[in-house]
Amino acid sequence: MTKAILIGLVAAVLASPPVLLAANAEAGKAQSSNCAACHGPDGKGVESNPRIAGMSEQSFVEALQAYKKRTRTNAAMRAIARGLSDEDIANLAAYFATLK
Repeated sequence: MTKAILIGLVAAVLASPPVLLAANAEAGKAQSSNCAACHGPDGKGVESNPRIAGMSEQSFVEALQAYKKRTRTNAAMRAIARGLSDEDIANLAAYFATLK
């Protein structure tokens, strides 16, 4: 592979939007009990807590990462997100995306 092609490939990857991790919805389901406390067992929302069922995986991941990085504010969500790995977040995103 020539140097120019390699540089082009690296530039294309860096310019691309982030790729979601290969996620496991079953693992996400097993981890979802903390979410159910505020968002309901089916993720459809409870009182002032929003619906997360059917949320796109990308939107879910972006939201949780924003809480984790403290660029989105909510003390409870920040505390929960802080304890999740990127894999955990991807798995939860995959699970909630399957719910309608």
